[in-house]
Amino acid sequence: MAYQTPVLEHRSSRSSRWLQAYRTRIALWIAIAEGLLVVFGVIDVLPALLVAALVVGAYFWLAPRLRPGVPRDALWIGAVSQAMVALVPLLVLVVGTLALIAVGALAAVVLVLLLTGHR
Repeated sequence: MAYQTPVLEHRSSRSSRWLQAYRTRIALWIAIAEGLLVVFGVIDVLPALLVAALVVGAYFWLAPRLRPGVPRDALWIGAVSQAMVALVPLLVLVVGTLALIAVGALAAVVLVLLLTGHR
């Protein structure tokens, strides 16, 4: 029976390995927190989108210049969380549109029932 042992990157520190292991979860929680602030109007949509564009742009500009490690992973976390936050206004628009369509369809059904005399 073969045992698998994790492969350690050359010159990686404990903190960089921890950040590498949990960076997706951290980015997700940051995006959830900031997304809720955007949805409830604490943060305006346009500044949030501007910050997201700047952080994602900084990632694509700086990441190739950085060695693997904490700074690169931290920048990745920022870029991924901001990219997810940029999707929040789109999600709100889609859900809001679907809600309006559902209300309109329900109103049409009720109107048909009222006009045909059904109770």
